[in-house]
Amino acid sequence: MGCGNAELGGNTEVKHMTDSIPEMIDIVFDLGGETPPASYPFALWTELLRLVPLLAEQKSAGILPLRLTTNSDGMLLPKRTRLVLRLPAELADRAIAHLSGQPVEVHGSRMRLGAGKKRTIQPYPTVHAQMVAGASDEVLFMDAIREQLRDLGVAGNLICGKRHTLSGGQQAIHGFSLVIHDLKPDASLKLQYAGLGESRRYGCGIFIPYKVISGLSED
Repeated sequence: MGCGNAELGGNTEVKHMTDSIPEMIDIVFDLGGETPPASYPFALWTELLRLVPLLAEQKSAGILPLRLTTNSDGMLLPKRTRLVLRLPAELADRAIAHLSGQPVEVHGSRMRLGAGKKRTIQPYPTVHAQMVAGASDEVLFMDAIREQLRDLGVAGNLICGKRHTLSGGQQAIHGFSLVIHDLKPDASLKLQYAGLGESRRYGCGIFIPYKVISGLSED
C-alpha cells in the first residue's frame, strides 16, 4: 500500500476554522461529449480560464478529477460524468453564469457543460484525494504532508496510497493518493476548504468524502 498508517497530533483542537480560510463550495456540471485524453487536466483548465478569466486569480480554485472509465478501446466518458469545480463560495454564482451550457474542447475532444448546481461541502471523518502533488519519495512526501497539516492545525490519521504522475506536454506533476481519517467535523471542513499541496487547478490535493479505507492501493 505504500506509506501505510501515520498518526498526526491526535489531540489538537481546531477552532475558528473560517477565520483564515475562505469558505469553498463545489459547482457541479453534467458533462457530455467525447472522451478527453489522459492529459486533459492542463487543457481543461485553460478552457475554463477562457470562459471565466477571474479563475486565474484564485489559487484555491480547482477541478476535481473526472471519473473516466476504461475498456478494451481505451478511456471512456460515462454518461453520468460530472465536472466539479471547487472555488470560493462568493464566486459560485458568477462561475455558474459563465459556464452553464458552454462547449469546451480539450485536445480535440468536444464536450459540453450542463447547468451548474451548487453543492455544499460536508464534514466527513474520512476524506480522500486521488492525488496530492509532492515529492516522488514516499518518506519526503509524508514529511511534507505532516508539516502542512500542522500548519493548518488539522489532526487526523494518514494512509498514503500509490504514487501517481500527471503529465502533458512539457509539464509533469508527481504525488500520491492520500486518505486522512478520524477527522473532527471542523478539521474535515478546514482540510477540504484548504486542500494540500500545489496544482489544485489540475485536480491535485482536493479532498472528497471517502467511506471505506480498504482498497486504497487500487487507486
